Amino acid sequence: MLIAAGAGLVTGVLLASWRIGVTVAILAAVADTVYRARTVSSIPAWRRASAAERRTEGQLKKLERSGYRTLHARAIPGSEAQIDHLVVGPTGVYAVDSEKWDRRLPVRVQSHRKLFHGPFNRKPRLDEARWEATQASDLISKALGREVTVVPSLAIYGPAIPWRILNIREVDVFSGSLVRKWITKRERSLTTAEVESIYRAADRVLPPRYPE
Repeated sequence: MLIAAGAGLVTGVLLASWRIGVTVAILAAVADTVYRARTVSSIPAWRRASAAERRTEGQLKKLERSGYRTLHARAIPGSEAQIDHLVVGPTGVYAVDSEKWDRRLPVRVQSHRKLFHGPFNRKPRLDEARWEATQASDLISKALGREVTVVPSLAIYGPAIPWRILNIREVDVFSGSLVRKWITKRERSLTTAEVESIYRAADRVLPPRYPE
């Protein structure tokens, strides 16, 4: 708003017209409001623990026009675990955990069962992602009275990932920039009504980690 007022003042002085200045200020304020509405994150500012989460959220917003619904920062009841992004759409249900890793350390896989970031074995992170998706699947399935599969994934930002999409210990691992393609390239399996019912059930059984 200060920028808008400043723009109006400068314009008014330069053109010697207070009416023009007021008009410019109003237009600048409107433009600023639109910009903020389009860029604001649904993850509260006071708890944004990860730039990776915000980057993934920005990508997932673009899927809304294609019928996808997303819940961010959802807790697994009775635990400290969190699903960063739960996505429900025409191609299925996905649990996406966003990770920002040190880009200086290489990422490699061993025997399709072990994921390493430099010298660090990321098995605990894979097991956690798989467990979160399994818990979400069980809770949603129980709420709806039918089986709903939640596909676990790890979206990594920072270091180069030497593959496109690789399933390691039943978790899909890929570069964070591929999250939309990973979701949309699958076959359609849910109707619009099913997407909505699963989304509502997930919203009930997976509470916000950071309620407002």
